[in-house]
Amino acid sequence: MTSVIVALPKMDDARKMKSLLLGKGIPVAGVCTTGAQAIAQADGLNGGIILCGYKLPDMIYSQLYEFLPAGFEMLLMASRHLISGGVESGIMCLSMPLKLHELLGTLNMMIQNMERQKRKLKSKPRERNAEEVKLIGQAKEVLMGRNHMTEEEAHRYIQKCSMDSGTNMVETAQMVLAMMGLP
Repeated sequence: MTSVIVALPKMDDARKMKSLLLGKGIPVAGVCTTGAQAIAQADGLNGGIILCGYKLPDMIYSQLYEFLPAGFEMLLMASRHLISGGVESGIMCLSMPLKLHELLGTLNMMIQNMERQKRKLKSKPRERNAEEVKLIGQAKEVLMGRNHMTEEEAHRYIQKCSMDSGTNMVETAQMVLAMMGLP
């Protein structure tokens, strides 16, 4: 689940925000009062959202955004005047005074989007290296030569065996070669 780091200049405000978010079912990984603390907490996580104000004691939001590790997004809470002055691309903004339903709706939307992106990346097949491609090619050649299959049929055969046995295609190709007595 995507977590939120709350970075506000006053610890009381940060803790109140944390309790509010936790009460609404939004996971909060931590609270902090400086950009350096936010970056340190973010380094320990595998992605998430930084919920911050315009200015922290050691940096402004844009500097914090610049140093965030990959996989993090930012939700900036600032006055309408500061937001209208221009905000860096890629940063989501909410104007103050804050409306609770807007904050929760925006955070939930960001969390759902990040979860969708994570699922999409997981479902994307991994690229094979040259050795793996060569191994699958050898297994297809053996099947084509000994079983009089077309390349497409050999590929589908390896693919089906792979799915049926719960192994990947490279392992299945290795099994085909081993059964045929080839290295």
